[in-house]
Amino acid sequence: MQTLLSQTTAYKILTGDVRSERASHAYLLYFSDAANLREAVKYFAVALYGAKPRSREEKLIESESFSDVKIFPAEGKKLSVADADEISSDCALKPIEGTKKIYAITSFEEASAVVQNKLLKVLEEPPAGVHFLLGATSLSPVLQTIISRVRLLEIQPFSPEQIASALVRSGCDGERAKIAAESCGGILGQAQAMASGAWFDEVLQAAEEICRADTMAKAGDICLKYGDTPHREELLRQVQRIYFSRLTDCVKRGKKSDGAFCLSALSLAVSSVDGALSDLKFNANFSNLLYDFALKVITENNRWKKLSE
Repeated sequence: MQTLLSQTTAYKILTGDVRSERASHAYLLYFSDAANLREAVKYFAVALYGAKPRSREEKLIESESFSDVKIFPAEGKKLSVADADEISSDCALKPIEGTKKIYAITSFEEASAVVQNKLLKVLEEPPAGVHFLLGATSLSPVLQTIISRVRLLEIQPFSPEQIASALVRSGCDGERAKIAAESCGGILGQAQAMASGAWFDEVLQAAEEICRADTMAKAGDICLKYGDTPHREELLRQVQRIYFSRLTDCVKRGKKSDGAFCLSALSLAVSSVDGALSDLKFNANFSNLLYDFALKVITENNRWKKLSE
């Protein structure tokens, strides 16, 4: 994870500010990977404090036990009014070991408006040597009054190649890492969950079955079979990946079909998944959604077959 973070523009901006002694009094780290946000915030806090690699300070920050770099809230909790009061009073005290005090807050988007407002004053005018690092997976819940008082650091989604390499470094099988990386939307935490979960094997099998259905009778049975899956978005992304792979293979080989589906049907399948993912957000019946998707693809494929006769 740290290898990926160190390559981001956000990290380079922060470390550049620290080296030039122009660090902002408050940063907001926007990182949509909820599973890895806390680790990212601590890694950036190490940089903001100026701790050297493998130093005592770095190890203490990572273990959340360094007196001058405090991590809020407690693991699994939301930032509370009591936390905000503690931060406001504690930041008036001098650092214990160095010349800086860092307050790193994870999942800031989950903090209520009341809690965010209580931190406004210290965010705008903190005591000398005090810096804030707020981490959030979404900006919309963060008050504009907060955003206007911080420097925004945004971590963009990682490339499939970057994520696959990170998974392989952690011991993941290369082919499984590649599939997860291509399906996670640039979110490492999502790829990690895919690569390590037995449920992902079930999703892969389901996607293969859906993509093999070339008649409405087959599609109807399969859509009913997987209509209750809890991994709906992941299944649709795997379906899109398989169809896209078939499409690109046909184009490379100069073929009009992959043996079951024509180019136009494959292309329609790839583009239609985006619409299905959008419909999924509105709590559409998943079995019906899958069937409507399959109907489009098979209808287009049958049209091509008739024209080819």
